[in-house]
Amino acid sequence: MADPMDSRRFLRQAARRFLAAAGKPVEEAPVEPSRLTLRALEAIRMSRSRDRILANLDEMYREAFDRAKATGDEGQMATLDFAYRREQLYFEILLDVRDALESGRR
Repeated sequence: MADPMDSRRFLRQAARRFLAAAGKPVEEAPVEPSRLTLRALEAIRMSRSRDRILANLDEMYREAFDRAKATGDEGQMATLDFAYRREQLYFEILLDVRDALESGRR
């Protein structure tokens, strides 16, 4: 099996030769690490509303709870109820942090 890095290197060299033959200067593209830096986070727009996130969470757990209820699994229903309330609290905290960060940018 061919090494993917060798294939990429081959294609890059072929592109350089092509551009050099065309008489155009070959420029190196700036390389930025693919990290969530502060600058990258500031550029990202938060698109999901608080209501949409919590509605998705509610829908997901309601479906699972209804399945457990249909089978009569009391233990699973209790576990899902606790997990739902815990996750809802986590999301509320994260959304509060997100809202605070967004208000600080303005």
